[in-house]
Amino acid sequence: MSREPVISTLLDLLERGVAEHPALLAPGQPSLSYAALRTSVRTLAGQLQAAGIGRGDRVAIALGNGPEMVLAFLAVTSVATAAPLNPKYRADEFAFYYEDTNAKALLVLPGTLEAARSALLPGMRLFEALPDAQHGIVLDLPAAPFQPDQAAQPDDVAMILHTSGTTSRPKRVPIRHRNLATSATNIIETYQLGPQDRALCVMPLFHIHGIVASLLSTLASGGTLICPSGFDAMRFWGWVEAYQPTWYSAVPTMHQLLLARAERNMAVIRAHPLRFIRSSSAPLPPVVMERLEATFGAPVLESYGMTEASHQMTSNPLPPAAHKAGSVGVGIGVDVAIMDAEGHLLPAGERGEVVVRGGNVVDGYENNPDANAVAFCNGWFRTGDQGYLDHDGYLNLTGRIKELINRGGEKISPLEIDDVLLRHPAVAEALAFAVPHPTLGEDVHAAVVLNTPVSEKELREHCTRSLADFKVPRQIHVLEAIPRGATGKLQRITMAKTLGITE
Repeated sequence: MSREPVISTLLDLLERGVAEHPALLAPGQPSLSYAALRTSVRTLAGQLQAAGIGRGDRVAIALGNGPEMVLAFLAVTSVATAAPLNPKYRADEFAFYYEDTNAKALLVLPGTLEAARSALLPGMRLFEALPDAQHGIVLDLPAAPFQPDQAAQPDDVAMILHTSGTTSRPKRVPIRHRNLATSATNIIETYQLGPQDRALCVMPLFHIHGIVASLLSTLASGGTLICPSGFDAMRFWGWVEAYQPTWYSAVPTMHQLLLARAERNMAVIRAHPLRFIRSSSAPLPPVVMERLEATFGAPVLESYGMTEASHQMTSNPLPPAAHKAGSVGVGIGVDVAIMDAEGHLLPAGERGEVVVRGGNVVDGYENNPDANAVAFCNGWFRTGDQGYLDHDGYLNLTGRIKELINRGGEKISPLEIDDVLLRHPAVAEALAFAVPHPTLGEDVHAAVVLNTPVSEKELREHCTRSLADFKVPRQIHVLEAIPRGATGKLQRITMAKTLGITE
């Protein structure tokens, strides 16, 4: 059942760490204790307040991963609303998000991101974060004391993010302090996080996964955040050796890249064992989970999250509780159910749409009553994912409802086909997807990236041994790389269009 969080704002979150305990570590930069982190955030927040930035104002942040991004995000959310943006956007993309969020200012590092600067809208202010030996960064603004009576409150919007928008215009998702506090608290409970833990942050900090799972849950637990400049499958092993993290959270793509380099780094893995590995934001094929566990000797816990639920909704629990390959686990601090198209809840074992409710779930999309009418039903948020609950209460996802392949009335889960293809030793990556068909409506194709040469005929025969004939891909496309979005998500819905496949 859902419950009230121990923390209610991100400022509360910062108070939980022991003053002298390391809060933030990064390659080539001095460590920040919790006392120093609190001082730095309040210093930045006071500067923003004195500059006229306050509750309800939106501040776009375009910074790469690192201590600067952590401090900027926490300071902005303490007094206003953060709009974290991908630093790799083009100028027209920055302009869209500035306008769509009604951004009042942009925060960047000096001499960076000309595209972000050139897209500034009339009336927007530009703030630069300057390196500072005492505080990590300060803004190019006069010093001013922090005004706690003007700080953000639990019901204030801490940050504004967007849905991915693969099939339509992105929807604005206002995430309140109380939503983030609940989600961080749920994650702490799920993985029993504490001051002894060190999280290696490899997810981008403009993404809900990195912000909540890595950053906020770690600081709310009094642990240590290791924050390099971004994911790097070659440098990862050096970070493990230098900082000795106890866990990391990533998308399946990142896990697979690490597996490809793990064999030559077994000495590091054995010398610095992880307590657990977390996977989220995209389905983790069971075969990848099996290989990760065999390689790292640590439990791999797949979870299920989305922006509208402030990231985590379910997760596989730590041992000795069962963690099940192919399942995204159980709701912890969140109610999870399966609903049919008419809004009725279904019993265990029956497939339908996954729905959730709890303090982590946002109140609704911003200024979008039509989307809210579709997304919410009887107090439940409809996720758009199909799945079922087993008799132990573990959730199994069978795919995005929009991604299910409807071949002549047969509903096919592409995730099942992905996993079968990945079990062929020649296949490094796989993605099954729908293509238009003149009589069946849709047919099944797949794209693969290979480790070693193999014929399409052999791959289809491999699929035939595990799949019903109607699920076997009619064509398998061999690619150098499978297209992905900015956060590593596979672009399944648009794959046929990307490859130029028409009826």
